[in-house]
Amino acid sequence: MLRSSDFEALLDLSARVGADPELVQGAGGNTSIKEGGTLWIKASGLWLAHARMRDVMVPVALDPLLDALERDDPAAEKAQDFVVKGLNPSGLRPSIETTVHALMPQKVVIHVHCVATISTAVQTNAAAIAAKKLSGIPHAFVPYARPGLPLAKAIAERIAADTSVLVLGNHGLAVAAETVEDAQILLSAISDRFAGPVREAPSPDLSALSRLAVNSAYRLPEDERLHDAATDLESCRIAAGGSLYPDHVIFLGKGSVIAAPGESALSLEDRFRGAGQSLPPVLLFPGKGALVLKDISAGALAMARCLSDVTARIPAGARLRYLTDTENAELLGWDAEKYRQQLNRAGQVLQ
Repeated sequence: MLRSSDFEALLDLSARVGADPELVQGAGGNTSIKEGGTLWIKASGLWLAHARMRDVMVPVALDPLLDALERDDPAAEKAQDFVVKGLNPSGLRPSIETTVHALMPQKVVIHVHCVATISTAVQTNAAAIAAKKLSGIPHAFVPYARPGLPLAKAIAERIAADTSVLVLGNHGLAVAAETVEDAQILLSAISDRFAGPVREAPSPDLSALSRLAVNSAYRLPEDERLHDAATDLESCRIAAGGSLYPDHVIFLGKGSVIAAPGESALSLEDRFRGAGQSLPPVLLFPGKGALVLKDISAGALAMARCLSDVTARIPAGARLRYLTDTENAELLGWDAEKYRQQLNRAGQVLQ
């Protein structure tokens, strides 16, 4: 297929954005471009970082999708029924956030899980903080809603014709522009506005962690930044409060597992196995560091790093809005997210 120069530029930008863990983690985030009545959007479960390594974009018929969304047709949820099959030889599924991209009228939309933005978007007064930081930029703050139709409806109620930035509560950031270059400039500018102090975490106690991992299914992570959520006690306290954003739930499970004094990886492992539960990908040992499953997926590792990056940027004492039990259950029981979990377990996202 002959691709336009704009399409090629979007692939370049997608790969760059996807390789930046402060903007995108694993299979999170998505980009899109509207051309000739077709919305090209990143496929569900694939990595933006691989945009130049493999086919990652799915063609969706834009007007039929928007019509379905206006009619509140459940088919708009997954957008699978609106894929232009003749242009989708790989049989990819559209992103679970296709409706978000469809609703924004601009040609190019970039949705990221910017850690600086998330550290604001999880606070109870996030809307007020965003309004101050984004003064002079047409934007909308959208309180948390499950990705898919609930989020699309929440956005539709709040955007205006000139809205170019969406701050998604407990979720992330979306920017839109008429060119790829302008979208890139806007993304950089908004990310800079949300940037703030980052707490420096103490070094991990690797000797203690090695002892705590003995005879267990867990090991030390290669990326030492994963330890920060445990060695920085304020970050550990935040993590102990529960889940803050959807991809944490999908790839790491509900909340975080914080070891109590005297617990080891093996004792925690025995507890989970005894309860008939799957082993959590990450264990946090306050003041010492983190251990990860020996067979942890790349997606889960990326989200473990994200936990450290987000919590380190949340001011001490900030009032936070955690996902509720119902919201956690919605994500874990949702077919669209089960598909991403399946790809993650199968290792397809590593290709």
